[in-house]
Amino acid sequence: MNFYATILSEAEQEACHQQSLRILEQIGVRFHGEKALPLLEKHGARVNWETRVAQIPPELVSQALGSAPRQFTLGARNPQYRFPMPSPVTRYCTDGTAAFVIDFHSAERRYGTRQDIEQAMRIFQQMELGMMAWAPNAANDAPSGARALHEFFGMAQHCSKHGQHELHTAAQVPFLVEGLSAITGSEEQLKARKDYSLIYCPVAPLTHDGEMLDTYLALGEVEMPVMLMPMPVCGTTGPASLFSNIALAHAENLSAIVVFQLAHPGRWLIYSSATGIVDFTTGAFLGGVPEMGLMSAALTRMGRFVDLPTTAAGCTADAKEPGAQAVIEKLLTTLPPLMVGADLIIGTGEVDGDQVLVLEQLVVDNELGRMCQRLVEGVDCSTAKDLYDDILQVGPGGHFLKARSTRQAARSSEFAMSRLFPRSSYETWAAANKPEMYGLARQKVEEILSAPPVDVLAEEVTARLAEILRKADEIIG
Repeated sequence: MNFYATILSEAEQEACHQQSLRILEQIGVRFHGEKALPLLEKHGARVNWETRVAQIPPELVSQALGSAPRQFTLGARNPQYRFPMPSPVTRYCTDGTAAFVIDFHSAERRYGTRQDIEQAMRIFQQMELGMMAWAPNAANDAPSGARALHEFFGMAQHCSKHGQHELHTAAQVPFLVEGLSAITGSEEQLKARKDYSLIYCPVAPLTHDGEMLDTYLALGEVEMPVMLMPMPVCGTTGPASLFSNIALAHAENLSAIVVFQLAHPGRWLIYSSATGIVDFTTGAFLGGVPEMGLMSAALTRMGRFVDLPTTAAGCTADAKEPGAQAVIEKLLTTLPPLMVGADLIIGTGEVDGDQVLVLEQLVVDNELGRMCQRLVEGVDCSTAKDLYDDILQVGPGGHFLKARSTRQAARSSEFAMSRLFPRSSYETWAAANKPEMYGLARQKVEEILSAPPVDVLAEEVTARLAEILRKADEIIG
């Protein structure tokens, strides 16, 4: 008896999909760049070359959805972390490219560096619910033209799980392919294993960045999967109602699916989203809010509606620093997509609207994920859990402490024992200097960082990546 939620009835899903098709056909989508518009026009879209807007007919959407794979398994440098999608359980991904970090030693808020990426990856590597890695912060110490490569390779060096990042220019493509081929063994292995994939975000509302889209179409030649992540914000880059913002995000996803499938039929695509709302008092972006959780859950259902592997942004907080507000906001934005069955939830490790990496938060978020996972597992009503005989034996007024089933339960997964929530007696807690969740998480970070790195790249591969980055810095940095 699993504990799942329902959002958007079948009729509401159909209504949302039809609204999105109407947007695509009657309003259209603007495509910058060189490759998308000729492709769309060739296959029946009506293109206004002056405005660069393509009106996409429903038949073209159906054709694209028909060629997109319904299931696949994302690879990983360590095969034990290969991740089948759709997944029977929800797992987690770090958030990405925050501008800032909270320095673990000085508590200073500063710009992130490549070393921060590597430290975060060492921690995420040991978080058991983490199954996909993003470069969690921007490598502000790297040359801007090659920065995405430093972030991609820094993430890959210290994490053997599936890795995903973004590129921005076509000039970065050969360096990325060379580096990922060095990690996987060859370009053929890069294509076959699919240990790495790409994040693609349309520009809300209804626009595609030309150079980024052209770059991603070029990377279709090495068959890199793409996660599609529209990001309209209610009241600014999206309409000020949840339903219409969901329909807009769905339309942007469909428009990307059409282009990627026309260019490379059968390319692996993941349906995702990362929405938010405007703070109507200040105009600021808000992501750690109930509405964000609701939209993530609804768009998870829309991803299932079109029968694609589906992830969602979540575990998001607007709190400026770790603490009670951050935990509450993360729960509000994790539970909705979790309870409708998202394959992955993306957002661990960061606060302040996904702009500040906090190493301790990676550990806290993993623990929140464990507790939330226990909720959706629900109540096991199998015959193995029918303990009538125990009740008969104990009878009125007795106790079950000596029962064999109690001893077995202590080692089972039915009762989730927290690693970070102190639950001893007050006297024991006070005598231990009143430990609290973030303090215990900090101890775990210290333990990981003081130990040798786990599952890192071989030295010769690391040296090869350093040489590739040196060339990239010189040529495009």
